[in-house]
Amino acid sequence: MRIKAFSILAALAALALPGMAQAQRDPAYAAARAGGEVGEQPDGYLGVVGAGSAALRALVSNINIQRKAAYTQKAQASGATVEQMAFTSGCNLIAQTKPGEKYRAPDGSWETRGSGAPQRDPRCV
Repeated sequence: MRIKAFSILAALAALALPGMAQAQRDPAYAAARAGGEVGEQPDGYLGVVGAGSAALRALVSNINIQRKAAYTQKAQASGATVEQMAFTSGCNLIAQTKPGEKYRAPDGSWETRGSGAPQRDPRCV
């Protein structure tokens, strides 16, 4: 039953998050992602690598607010918790990073994606 529920969560989380498409079109977000200033985290939220400027922190905060709203909506529709939906999305978002992009590894360190698969939490399927 747990595997089936996780599969359902994974399918829901794979759907485009409202606001994410808009954020990805933002030139400041694209530049920060390409420059390694932001990265995906296992909890499903975007993180600032290092201190970051106030403008960058505000951008990341705005994106994370949109993500939480999307996770909340999808969690309510599926019967999952917001945390489960966010974690499943984090697994997928880290898997979707491209070489050169940053992500947070299971040990908490920031890593740069190489040509191979990123390191993900062992609970990710």
